[in-house]
Formats: sequence, C-alpha cells, structure tokens
Amino acid sequence: MRPIPDDLAQAQQEWHATYRLLAERPRADLRRRLYRLSTAVLFHPYWRERGRTSAAWAELRGLGRGGRSGG
Repeated sequence: MRPIPDDLAQAQQEWHATYRLLAERPRADLRRRLYRLSTAVLFHPYWRERGRTSAAWAELRGLGRGGRSGG
C-alpha cells in the first residue's frame, strides 16, 4: 500500500484547522480557504493512483487530525 504523500496530508491538516477556525469565526476568507483546500484534497493525483477507498480516506482523516505524516 502506497503511503499518503506529505502534501496531501498537509492539505488535510490545514483543512481541519481551517474548519475549526470557521466554526469559531464564520468569515468569507475562511470559507474560500476551506473550499480551496477541499479541492486540493479531493482532486490530488494520489487518488487517481490509489483510488478513493474508505480505508484510504480513514487514513487521511487520521493524519488530518494530527496523526503521523505519510510518505
């Protein structure tokens, strides 16, 4: 199994941080950032190679919440 790339894990971590900030302080700039990060995560080249399996998503979500970094 190919490890999750560092840039994808970083984007997911930033997504979680931005989501928490947006929940505390709803602002347009945070909504735009969350949208950009969502796009970066969802359309990352890793998914073309690996496929969007539930196991891969679970691993990425764990990394996004502060788990260890991937490949």
